[in-house]
Amino acid sequence: MKRRFALRALSGLSAAALLATAPVHADNRPIRMLVGYPAGGSSDVIARHLAQGLQKELGRNVVVENRPGAGGQIAAQALKAARPDGTTLFMSNSHTVAMIPLTLREPGFDTAKDFVPVSLVAVNPDVFVLNTDVIGNPKAGLLEFAEWVKANPGKGNVGVPAPASAPDFAVGVIGKALGADLKSVPYRGDAPIVQDVMAGQIPAAIGSVGAMLQPAKAGRLRIVAVNGTARLPFLPDVPTYLELGIKGYEDVIFNGVFAPAGTPADLIDTYSAAIAKVVKSPEFAEKLAALNIEPVFGTASELNARLQATHEAWSVMVKNAGYQPQ
Repeated sequence: MKRRFALRALSGLSAAALLATAPVHADNRPIRMLVGYPAGGSSDVIARHLAQGLQKELGRNVVVENRPGAGGQIAAQALKAARPDGTTLFMSNSHTVAMIPLTLREPGFDTAKDFVPVSLVAVNPDVFVLNTDVIGNPKAGLLEFAEWVKANPGKGNVGVPAPASAPDFAVGVIGKALGADLKSVPYRGDAPIVQDVMAGQIPAAIGSVGAMLQPAKAGRLRIVAVNGTARLPFLPDVPTYLELGIKGYEDVIFNGVFAPAGTPADLIDTYSAAIAKVVKSPEFAEKLAALNIEPVFGTASELNARLQATHEAWSVMVKNAGYQPQ
């Protein structure tokens, strides 16, 4: 499956290389960067900061166009329908390009066939948070929460930002590993989760570190675990799930730029080189630091490899959950 996915993902780029038989002339047409979420969300903010930098690097207008809905599915369908002439790009998180194809029978796009990777831009870990007032232990960690749930049947609700998302499936992974009856409670985004955890409507949640860090600093909730394979530099005391003996939730959400399949290879190279300069700049790093998101540049091939790895990891999560595509 992994080899098939990889070959199909690269097929669009190979086709693009064949199509790019003539040199690309100066192009002053504006570039639209599709975003599958409303203005103000993390993907949107990353896209807007990237667009500002690309305008300077490319000498062309780069306009962010929000196509919110269905976890990025609407924007992904718009990318598929776009002409492969370099005037349309897509800032996507891994949920749209890796999870939706696993959980929907007819998502309206095929990531490997319809899109071409351009560049990896950022990673955005998820964290597990608690309302320790509900639990009655201000120093409780994830293991203590599991013990509390065992002693309080039916109260192990864990908010997640969307149904059929990585955090949604991760609740089952964590509960099974800790022997606790955890129940996923899907929301629409991180914002309402934060409010309900702080209000004590639910005792725990999984959400982006960017959404959870400020309430944690204010003492309104407690961050007790992070996904990935290493602790976050700005949360040195928070263990990873692996450190707690929980395997299967190492893959971190990423944001990357994609183009329609058939986009000429030299354009992909040009855009990737420009994105590299922006993502590696101190200005971009400073802007993302305000969101607690880490800028990470990756070439088209590196983004493709990251996509494959995420696809494989999340395939296991979905299968183990017994989830049937809707």
